Formats: sequence, C-alpha cells, structure tokens
Amino acid sequence: MSERGRLITIEGVDGTGKTTLATGLQGALSHAGARVRLMREPGGVEASEAVRSLVKDPDLTVGARTEALLYAAARAQLVEEALEPALADGEWVLLDRFVDSSLAYQGAGRGLGIEAVRELNSFATVGLVPDRTLLLTLDPASAQARTDARGEAPDRLEQEGTEFFRRIADAYVELAAAEPQRFRVLDAALPPEQVLDQALAALADLLPR
Repeated sequence: MSERGRLITIEGVDGTGKTTLATGLQGALSHAGARVRLMREPGGVEASEAVRSLVKDPDLTVGARTEALLYAAARAQLVEEALEPALADGEWVLLDRFVDSSLAYQGAGRGLGIEAVRELNSFATVGLVPDRTLLLTLDPASAQARTDARGEAPDRLEQEGTEFFRRIADAYVELAAAEPQRFRVLDAALPPEQVLDQALAALADLLPR
C-alpha cells in the first residue's frame, strides 16, 4: 500500500502569482522524487469546472450564500472524485485554492462569517485539511495592478472594489496567524524564482528523505 500523499494548498488574492508558483513547485517537487498532481479550484473535475463557469460569469447575478454553496459543492465533488483518490495513492497534490479561499472570500469578503463558511466546508470536504498551506501576500492594490496587466476581461469576483479585496487580504493574515503550524506566509512581491525558493523551504520538512 502506498504511503498517503500530501495536500499542499496555495492561497492569496488574485494577482499574487499562485499559478506561477504552482507550476514551479510541480517541477521542483517532481525532481525531488514526489509524484505530483496540479489542480485548481473551483474545478479539477468536470462537474466542478461547470460550477467554475457559473461563479465566475460576470453576466450572472449570484447571491453571497449561493456563491458560498456553489464553491462548497464544487469542492465536495473535487474531494470525492479526485483529491482523496490521489492522496490515497501516494500522490502530492498542489491545489490552487481550497477551503481557506472560501473563508476569506465568502466569510470575510462577503460578510457571511468565517465560522459559518468553515462549517459548511467541513461538511463538503469531510474534514480534509491540507498538510501545508502557502499564503502569498501582496498589497491588494499591487495585486490588482498585476491582474489588470493581464489584459483579460475581469470575471464576476474580479469586478469587486478595493475594499472587498482588502477584507480578504486581512482575513488571510488572520487565518495564517491562527494556524501557524499549517500556514507558511510568502512574500509575493519578490521575483518568482525567489518566491519558489521560499515555498520549497516551507515544504522541506515534508519532502521524502
């Protein structure tokens, strides 16, 4: 029987470089001998990708509670269909967003309450907790500038104002402070190669020896 894999989640507001870091980590961890799978949220499996299209559609009206429920539903399907089987088979999963995103975005950003959203997601994930969470921190204005520089039309959440993202950034800092054994805070203002070095150092104790 394979040793259980590791679940590594990457968190932060849009524009902090989560996708760039995830790609770099995938290569580095594979080189270190881990079997690595890269996934994103919401998404990763067909049903969850369909939910992704819904929650990001700027032409749809989606209430805050509906939004939280949709994210939890997508997450539940991802855990059952892909995450748990991969971890049970000994794979490392690099996951671009997980429960902490809902705590920050819907719990704090939408004002639904972190504990209420946490309870909903505990049910959705059957209590699955990451082995390590890498939080990319960057001033929300700088993160917004990076997002704008992509030249892509903003999705439904990206259309929100600065105060919304300030609440999210503050919530992330509080979540990390409450669970220092799980979170590692990375400076996303650094060049990508230095952010990757930070991340690898933050995962060193979990790597196969």
